[in-house]
Amino acid sequence: MRLYLASTSPARLSVLRGAGIEPVCFAPEVDEEAEVVAREAQLGRALTAPELTEYLGRLKAEDVVRRHGPDGTGEIDGLVLGGDSMFLLDGEILGKPHRPEVALERSKQHRGRTGVLHSGHWLIDCSGGGTRAAAGAVDTATVTLASDLSDAELEAYVATGEPLELAGGFAIDGLAGAFIERIEGAPSCVIGLSLPALRRLVIELGHEYPGLWSA
Repeated sequence: MRLYLASTSPARLSVLRGAGIEPVCFAPEVDEEAEVVAREAQLGRALTAPELTEYLGRLKAEDVVRRHGPDGTGEIDGLVLGGDSMFLLDGEILGKPHRPEVALERSKQHRGRTGVLHSGHWLIDCSGGGTRAAAGAVDTATVTLASDLSDAELEAYVATGEPLELAGGFAIDGLAGAFIERIEGAPSCVIGLSLPALRRLVIELGHEYPGLWSA
């Protein structure tokens, strides 16, 4: 069973490859801000962080299916996975910092404390020449940074550029691995794609998870 990833995230691709899955990647084309505004207006309330990650994952997967699935170019025959992640500290969503000064400020704020990472997933079954079913799931993990991190260490990390395009501003599978004191939950969830959640979704849609492994 082929897995199609509605993402160009190197981290998500790395997680899947490390798990023996070689996906076909498509870049989703979604105006996330406009879609979220419309959805919240429809609901009459703000989306929670878990709801937001699953909804954005769904939008990405559905966009790829629409353009490349059975009713599009017909390139897809398998399972399409969309996902999104959000990191929260004190209930505040901390997205990608983009700028060094923001990354440094956030890392100092996180030092010695525990944040929450929500990873949303949406899986669409497009096997056999049609769109058959879909299911979503959110996995959550907590991440604690060491309390004895010095300002110099954090400044050196930010200077590498690694945290600038990462939700929460750190990478457990990168240079910041030595700064992370404790993780509760699936490590892959913190990287941006929960393998346990993917397995459950594959089974829910009637397939066997080992079928995703590359030969």
